[in-house]
Amino acid sequence: MNTSRNPVFALLLSCLLAVVSLPAQAVLNNAEAVNMSGLQRMLSQRIAKAYLMLGQDVRPDVAQQQLDDALALFDSNLEQLDAYAPTQEISEALSRVRLIWQDYREHALRQPDKTTAQALLSQSDLLLGACENVVKLIEAHAGSHSAVLVNRSGRQRMLSQRIAKLYLALSWRINDDSLAPQFQQAVNEFDQALQYLQNAEENTADIKLKLNKVAMQWRFSQAGFRLTDEQRYVPVVIFTTSEQLLKKMHEITGLYEGVMAGQG
Repeated sequence: MNTSRNPVFALLLSCLLAVVSLPAQAVLNNAEAVNMSGLQRMLSQRIAKAYLMLGQDVRPDVAQQQLDDALALFDSNLEQLDAYAPTQEISEALSRVRLIWQDYREHALRQPDKTTAQALLSQSDLLLGACENVVKLIEAHAGSHSAVLVNRSGRQRMLSQRIAKLYLALSWRINDDSLAPQFQQAVNEFDQALQYLQNAEENTADIKLKLNKVAMQWRFSQAGFRLTDEQRYVPVVIFTTSEQLLKKMHEITGLYEGVMAGQG
């Protein structure tokens, strides 16, 4: 399959790249920084998901493109966040991200191997935690409730990819008893955060409409997330669902960013 002719893939890629469409010399504002730092969390999980897809030969053409794009985008975002860093604490937190990123990136570029996939999963969680810390510091620096909404909405993007990553790890039968509980926790967190966002007072009519569409898709998709001992894994289905959720939540996060920027 030629990914350049896949309209769904093209739309998703354009959405992901839109957040870094600023000129290289432009300094991010707080709203953009919360969104972009949140996007780094998602990329930490997307990279591992693409690696696992390649290892299992699940849509390998798409997986390779996603891996390449995610690696490049993480690097680009990290440069812009370094230039933005308004405090020493945020700068030091970004340095921690960069240190973890160097090893993770090197591992992700290797030929996928089931025997070393567990190490990559651990690295993806380590990077996620470091990125999460950066988002919280920037959110606190921004000091507005809208920043909280950008963060929570942006975190849904990460959860869409984390759910897919953990499902793929389970479908590959990676020997790790913590995978199923982690998967269920990610599903629960997405559900709880979606309810939180739907109740936000700052929601515009457009945001409400888009959140309702996400909620409808989420309810429809949850049957596929129920794991059983006799699980017949359907990684392509979960991959498609997670991509749709990612695209929708990325759009909503951009709308929350606009609300935050409008509040000064």
